[in-house]
Amino acid sequence: MTLPVPTPGLVIRYAYLWGREADAGLEEGLKDRPCAVVIAHRDREGELQVYVLPVTHAEPGRDQAAIEIPRLVKQRLRLDGERSWVVVDEANLFAWPGPDIRPVPGDSKQGFAYGFLPPGFFRLVRDRFLALARSGKASATRRSE
Repeated sequence: MTLPVPTPGLVIRYAYLWGREADAGLEEGLKDRPCAVVIAHRDREGELQVYVLPVTHAEPGRDQAAIEIPRLVKQRLRLDGERSWVVVDEANLFAWPGPDIRPVPGDSKQGFAYGFLPPGFFRLVRDRFLALARSGKASATRRSE
């Protein structure tokens, strides 16, 4: 399987490490899940750095910022029918491709990606994440290889 280009808006399968898991000393995510690529850029050394936001079925609590994924978007990405949210106040940051990208289960044609968020929905997610990051209310867990 060929790895996709990590274009912002792409939803990949990834072993996401929650900030609370990292704070507890874990180095590996406990669950593979869909994650949206929100930023991809080259660092000073030319290495491609990617920020991903997790998708979860857990309804956000009062202390968590998340945007519900519309049903039609979930259908287009071939995700399950349960309600889901993109969490926008925490991210994982890693050098692409990194060891934590996983194949989408059940459909070998999909490879490692579900598809793209629609442009308008992606802008909403990206802009909310960036606003929270600028205000110091979003965090990024740096992943290592």
